[in-house]
Amino acid sequence: MATRHLIRSIILQSLYEWDFYKQQGKLTDVIERNLNEFGAGIDEPEFAWKLINGIISHLKELDEIIKQAAPQWPIEQIPIIDRNVLRIGLYELLHADHNEIPEKVAINEAIELAKNFGGPNSGKFINGVLGTVYKEMGNKAPEEIK
Repeated sequence: MATRHLIRSIILQSLYEWDFYKQQGKLTDVIERNLNEFGAGIDEPEFAWKLINGIISHLKELDEIIKQAAPQWPIEQIPIIDRNVLRIGLYELLHADHNEIPEKVAINEAIELAKNFGGPNSGKFINGVLGTVYKEMGNKAPEEIK
């Protein structure tokens, strides 16, 4: 498994745990534990911290975009895995350096996470939401997509 895909998987599992317990406790402790347990020896630990810190600093914005892009699904009713795959995918789609992580790579990685960890329709759901946001992006800044 590629290092960044493994890191995204660990981030997803950590976000799932944190979200499952209603965001109680320190997410950084969960991340640290999971990186040590499942990602020992990864060669880009800074990527993990950059990703998680970005997601957390933009969490309200990401959740608002999810609400707008999937209005028929209240965010609390979206399965925890799907909700957190969307947070990862949206963060990378909207805020990552696109020379480092092209938009289509961000979408494809999110779809793969959904297929691996989510339900039978998770990949289609993630693809639909991220595809909608991607089409809306055009030349807009992330804060204009709402």
